Amino acid sequence: MKREASWQIATNLFISFKYAWAGISYAFQTQRNFRIHVVIGSAAIGLGVFLHLTAVEMAVIGLTIAAVMATELLNTAIESLVDMSMPQTYHELAKIAKDCAAGAVLVSSVAAILVAGCLLLPPLVALIQSHL
Repeated sequence: MKREASWQIATNLFISFKYAWAGISYAFQTQRNFRIHVVIGSAAIGLGVFLHLTAVEMAVIGLTIAAVMATELLNTAIESLVDMSMPQTYHELAKIAKDCAAGAVLVSSVAAILVAGCLLLPPLVALIQSHL
C-alpha cells in the first residue's frame, strides 16, 4: 500500500527508512545551508583521514557533523510547519519559533567549529611545520 497522506503509518521498517531518506533528500535539494554543512562535514572527514586521526577523534568529528545536520533538519521541519500554519502572514510567535530553530543550528555549528579546531588544527599545523 502506498502512503498518499502524511497521517498514514508506515507499513514496515523499510518504508520508514524510505520516508526518512526523503526528508534528507528534500533538505539537500532545497536548503542551501544543509548542502554547505554536507560539504564542510565531508571536508572535515577527509581531512581527518588525511591527518590519520584516531578512531575516537574521527567518531567525535562524525557525531559533531551528525548533530549539525540533525539540527538543520529539525530547523527545516520547524520552518515548514510554521510556514504551513501561518501562510503569508506575520506573527511574533512564528518569528520566535523560526529564530530559535535557526539559533539551534548556529549553536551546533559553532560547537562543530570548536571541535574541528581542537582535533584538526594541531596535527595540521604540525604537518605544515614539518614541511617548512
